[in-house]
Amino acid sequence: MQTPGRRMSTESPFPSAPATDIEVVEDHSAERAWDEGFLRVRRLSIRNKYEDGTQSRSYAYDFVEREAMDAVAIILEAAGGAHGRICMRTALRPPLAFRSNYQVPIVGGDSPVVWEVPAGLIEPNERGIGGIKACAARETLEEVGLALLPADFSPLGGPVTLSPGVIGEHLHFYLAQADPAKAGEPTEDGSPAEERARISWVPLEVALRAVDDGTISDVKTEVAIWRLARLRGVI
Repeated sequence: MQTPGRRMSTESPFPSAPATDIEVVEDHSAERAWDEGFLRVRRLSIRNKYEDGTQSRSYAYDFVEREAMDAVAIILEAAGGAHGRICMRTALRPPLAFRSNYQVPIVGGDSPVVWEVPAGLIEPNERGIGGIKACAARETLEEVGLALLPADFSPLGGPVTLSPGVIGEHLHFYLAQADPAKAGEPTEDGSPAEERARISWVPLEVALRAVDDGTISDVKTEVAIWRLARLRGVI
């Protein structure tokens, strides 16, 4: 069965990646309980183990982890097919406010408020496909104010990694049909980071143009919009 949002190809298979494993030589991470912070830095000495049996020299590598590792991006589509609307929500992303402190190639124009599709972290007890769907339903109520069932959601393509050199997160894309008129007040999560978010149902074609002109700069949102547009035959 073809995965929604993915087209079957008659071309030759994609080339395989090297079968390289990672071996931990030494763990230099500070001992730290999860309740002391949202993120934890793993500081390791590692080495590569190659498929021919050889291995690299050991080298230092830092990465970030969190208790809830994976996340779900939620594409809520109003009725109307290719000419329907999708739910967009503003999100406060404080790290963007500090870009001027770094040696970046282009300075300025970085607002900490960006347009995104609804999304949320998958809790450690939300396992398997059913757990991801349950998370999508929970986050939809929390961020949009719509009460949907886990069964209302279906996958939209496979998971992606956003910054695999920094964190081993997988981001899962799930699609559901929804009636904007039935939305109540978002329950939110109690954090100031979620306060006063603006919700808008935007025509898919308008969202595509916003991706092209940079109005939408969030990568997961761009992927979600392109996948839905491909599924609906808009592109």
